[in-house]
Amino acid sequence: MRAFSRPPDDDTPDSAPDWRIIGRLLPFLGVHWRRITVALACLVLAKLATVTLPMLMKRLVDGFSGAPEVLVMPVALLLAYAVMRWASGLFAELRDIAFGHVGERVVRQVSGAVLKHLHALELAYHLERRTGALSRDIERGQGGISFLLRFLLFNILPTVLEIGMVAVILGAAYGAPYAVLTAVSVAIYLVFSIAVTQWRTQFLRDANRLDADANKRAVDSLLNYETVKYANSEAREAQAYDEALGVWERAQLKSRLSLAGLNIGQGLIIAVAMTSMMWMAAQGITRGDLTVGDFVAINAYMMQLFIPLNLLGFVYREIRRALTDMGRMFGLLDRKPAWPDHPDARPLPAGDVTVRFEHVDFAYAADRPLLREVSFELRPGQTLAVVGATGSGKSSLARLLYRFYPPTAGAITVNGQHIDHWTTESLRRRIAVVPQEPVLFNGSLGDNICYGEAAPDPQVVQEVLAATQLADWIARLPQGLNTPVGERGLKLSGGEKQRVALARALIKPASILVLDEATSALDALTEQRVLRALAARAPRRACVVIAHRLASIRHADEIIVLDHGRVIERGTHVTLLAQQGPYAGLWRAQIAHRLHDDVTSGP
Repeated sequence: MRAFSRPPDDDTPDSAPDWRIIGRLLPFLGVHWRRITVALACLVLAKLATVTLPMLMKRLVDGFSGAPEVLVMPVALLLAYAVMRWASGLFAELRDIAFGHVGERVVRQVSGAVLKHLHALELAYHLERRTGALSRDIERGQGGISFLLRFLLFNILPTVLEIGMVAVILGAAYGAPYAVLTAVSVAIYLVFSIAVTQWRTQFLRDANRLDADANKRAVDSLLNYETVKYANSEAREAQAYDEALGVWERAQLKSRLSLAGLNIGQGLIIAVAMTSMMWMAAQGITRGDLTVGDFVAINAYMMQLFIPLNLLGFVYREIRRALTDMGRMFGLLDRKPAWPDHPDARPLPAGDVTVRFEHVDFAYAADRPLLREVSFELRPGQTLAVVGATGSGKSSLARLLYRFYPPTAGAITVNGQHIDHWTTESLRRRIAVVPQEPVLFNGSLGDNICYGEAAPDPQVVQEVLAATQLADWIARLPQGLNTPVGERGLKLSGGEKQRVALARALIKPASILVLDEATSALDALTEQRVLRALAARAPRRACVVIAHRLASIRHADEIIVLDHGRVIERGTHVTLLAQQGPYAGLWRAQIAHRLHDDVTSGP
């Protein structure tokens, strides 16, 4: 059972929130400045209407306290009160309409930029990342942006504006003591809320960490569904997930209890502040300085002030979380590609492509050299085969050609120019790769086959399906090309997935085709048919075949034999057999193995 020994990054750090993250949003918000300006204007008008309501209520109460013959004045005040109440709601709605899609549009723009940037990062990053944690970072970053924009405009800014307005009105209408008491009460409330929220951060952090652990466990288990089934480990996975959720449940209980303490303390501060203010107002009435209407107005202002402040602890905590989540999301954008395009790189022009490896060395790590002094040339129409033992560096040649990694030493040239001379996008557009373990998207057969070309010619699709021995099989399927393949192509066999990947590569208008054990799951007869069809379909296309099964590369123009990253033999199939070297030994071993299988499987 896997242990949860490595804690993920905390969602709510102990350090103060990095308010500079908001500056990262400004370029995305700048294009919407008109809508934001209108929304802010509506916000101010809504709050102006709101703070006039207690004063209208004061005059109403004082008006109704007079003689019946002065009833006309309260009626007019009632109408004014109704208009201001309606105006407050109207401008609030207009603010929502004006701000409207700004939040969603900013989330869309930032998320699109992050996804595009992640696709631009090197292969090493994607081999090291954890899919569940990365997707959670993006998802939480999106939520953080949406929350921050919404609460800054709809909660924080209105509250700050209202506190200032109320303090000014109370000070101007009733004297400095009322304004001072208001300011002191708000200050105590703010200090308490922030301090307690800071204290309970540890419980929130633990809960979020454990939630991430449980989520990653579930995602990892589902991604490796087949392995779980093969090992009969369904009960073990469910138990481990339940144990993780049990620890998370206990952390959530601590978080909930600390929240209750925060709410109780906030309620006490509000009660003391309200009582103190009402006591001062009551004394003013007994002295004759204030009226009953003034008492009602002061109470209304205090209620109006503390109701939005009641959410301050929640808002402050969520803003901290939002800033942290946004920081992680923007941190993805800050990660630079290990091998970016040269500033003067040019697009690789259409046409034939010639590739040369010149004394290339390569290592994934400094202490693990893989390729040493590898040199060869790949010309248009040529088939170059690469063979060797597992770990000899065969697949690494394809990764270097596709510019997943830079060579440690030596040079790779394309059409006589260093590979850095061409843009990565244009180079990869000219190379089609069929990996050893093809991965399909959870869509239809047609979508997966045509993935490499947005709008392929239907005639070309049919020719490719015939070349890859897929046409008859698809014709027998009830849904044809609309047949769903399942997540990662789990509904297809290994041979079917390989033929789909081959078809995808052939539809792509590439000048170089790389087959990395691309037919290993096919039977010998199907393999020969597919290889002959590939050769006939694009005679000018250069082809790199990485293979263990030597029978599939007998007709290659050149065969390179790798051993511990070095080229130890090269030549045609016939030439290498005549040399009686390592290649000939591999050939005899495979022939003997095949004969042994034929004998043992015979009648």
